[in-house]
Amino acid sequence: MNKNWQRLLKSNSTRNNSRVTSMLFLITVLIIFGTLGGRFLYVASFKEVKDHDLSTAARKIYMQTQVINARRGNIYDANGMLLAENTSTYSVYAILDKKQVGLNGKPNHVVDKEKTAAELSKYIPLSKEKILAILNPANPNLFQVEFGNAGANISIETHNQIVAAKLPGIQFTKQPARLYPNGIFASHLIGITQTQTNPKTGVIALIGAMGIERELNTLLAGHNGIREVKNTPSYTIDDKAKGDPVKNGDQVYTTLDSKLQTLLESEMTTLDGQTAPISATATVVDARTGAIVATTQRPTFDATTREGIGKLWQNLLVENSFEPGSTMKVFSLAAAINSGNWHPNELYQSGTYLINGQKVTDWNPRGWGMIPYIQGFAMSSNVAMAHVEQMMGPSLWHKYINAFHFNESTNSGLANESAGGMQFKYPIEQANTAFGQGIRITPMQMLQAFTSVAGNGQELKPYFISKIVDPNTGKVIFRGKRTVIGRPIKASTAAEVRKVMQNVVYQPFGTGTAYKIPGFRVAGKTGTAQIATSHGYSVGDENVIHSWVGMVPANKPKYIMYITLNQPKKIPGPLTKLMAGVFIPVMEQALKMDATHETQTAIATIPSVTGLNVAAAQSQLQHVKFKPVVIGSGTNVTAQYPAAQTQQLNNQRVFIQTGGAITIPDMRGWSKNDVLMFATIAHLNVDFNGNGFVDSQSIKPGTEVQNDQSINVQLK
Repeated sequence: MNKNWQRLLKSNSTRNNSRVTSMLFLITVLIIFGTLGGRFLYVASFKEVKDHDLSTAARKIYMQTQVINARRGNIYDANGMLLAENTSTYSVYAILDKKQVGLNGKPNHVVDKEKTAAELSKYIPLSKEKILAILNPANPNLFQVEFGNAGANISIETHNQIVAAKLPGIQFTKQPARLYPNGIFASHLIGITQTQTNPKTGVIALIGAMGIERELNTLLAGHNGIREVKNTPSYTIDDKAKGDPVKNGDQVYTTLDSKLQTLLESEMTTLDGQTAPISATATVVDARTGAIVATTQRPTFDATTREGIGKLWQNLLVENSFEPGSTMKVFSLAAAINSGNWHPNELYQSGTYLINGQKVTDWNPRGWGMIPYIQGFAMSSNVAMAHVEQMMGPSLWHKYINAFHFNESTNSGLANESAGGMQFKYPIEQANTAFGQGIRITPMQMLQAFTSVAGNGQELKPYFISKIVDPNTGKVIFRGKRTVIGRPIKASTAAEVRKVMQNVVYQPFGTGTAYKIPGFRVAGKTGTAQIATSHGYSVGDENVIHSWVGMVPANKPKYIMYITLNQPKKIPGPLTKLMAGVFIPVMEQALKMDATHETQTAIATIPSVTGLNVAAAQSQLQHVKFKPVVIGSGTNVTAQYPAAQTQQLNNQRVFIQTGGAITIPDMRGWSKNDVLMFATIAHLNVDFNGNGFVDSQSIKPGTEVQNDQSINVQLK
């Protein structure tokens, strides 16, 4: 083959190879693009790559997750008066770094330390000298300094006062807090909250630490919501938005009556000051339903300021069991009458009584000679009730102890409730329980058992929650009610027991003559329980637990009140008279309120009066039995508090704002909550002294309110 043919064949071969290569390349490219196109269509359709959701990834880049904090539910009394609500507290700190300057060129650090210390000492519990020492630390390079406990938990009012002082470099951090507007007010029952920081989110929340705040924490707290918002307006995601709606905490209504509770707190403070006991309790129960309408103890504390809280965290109503002493005789009497072992006119030898060689002794060891059992009960004779127990026999008496539900928890719903207990092995121990020794009982157990005597023999479970309301729907999700837990005695027995109890008050030899209430018959029983020690029982009035139970009216009781006074250090007069100083006014108030219960507890809806002239607004509010309070000198209503459509107790104040100059009203008789509402609207700083309702005020009514003005209000 010649060379030309060889070159031609070689050229053709090269062309063929190039053509094959090009075809292979084209096929490869088509396969790659086909694969990528298919993958792109898959990703576009399913938004997923190797099990990773691209929508979620994009959402993380372009969407921001926000936590919506739930609002903790309020706590109210039975009539809707506010007992606990949300607020904020502040912690103050000082910036020392001189490089900190605002955008306006003004310093954001402490400039004049002398002036700052002098001003700050007016508002936090530290002297000027101590504040000055903190502002001049050993390390001059510190960015900022704090003021310890003195600079923490500062109220909104104090925060506003410090801000008004315009101190460069003084800054604040804000925390959620709980406000208890009535101060010392059933503090151990209502309870307190503490702040808790979520370590993952950094969110600070309120957590119940005592009382109702603790036991109903989940319901009160609700749960936070989550929502997603776009991080940039230029990007749109096809997203079927995720999120969790916020659920605000439920509203809790207690069975307490604010007016009665306020009076009880005042009278117990007086008794506490007079006698300086180790502890004391007082509780009022509606005998018809079992609802606790007022309760307190000493020592106690102000739930907002926490003043006094270190003295006693224990809720004595349910956590403290003690030997009740002679008030227990009410139940041994009831058991004896119900079982046919009560012989009121039969005589016995008072003073002492031997049981298997062991002695039962009256508080008067010499006794009163041969006296009838009915007189022995009124004179609080231990010997009389020991005889009664012997007549019944220990087995029958033990049966009644169980029937009254002693030695078991009342299941009140409060933490750490004691079940009590007793010593009942030997004959002397069995007899002792009949007059309240050797048996340990809580005040709640006593009150529960007393309901069977006050009523028709039915024992009622005490309760303190009236209702719980879902704030989003207004639906009542729980309602407290009268609950019969047993019938330890007959109705005729209960009536006979109350008849015998009246001798304690109205017979000249009775131990409770100081407890008479004008216009009402009282059935009651005094108690003095010696305290068991390693050396036997204590002696002396200052070493016993004094108690009293009273039921009014005696023939058909509406209320039961039980008071205990544990080891008073001071005895300035007869203790029955001092304790009657609590019982009589509180019971009188309870009976007075009961007589007008319907008018006092009527609920109405607040109408909308915004936009009306003042006269028309006042007329509309008065028509539905509210008390309008005009704030400002304008002619038309610009705002109203509480808001329209809010349900409120009749005869409560509704504040209508009109603009213009604001003058100080006559606040006498106002609640603390009313004063705080007015102060918020009028930008007024308030300092309270005492507890209860307004008795006097430092600024004369009619005085025009000045900017950041302060007023001192005395409560009583």
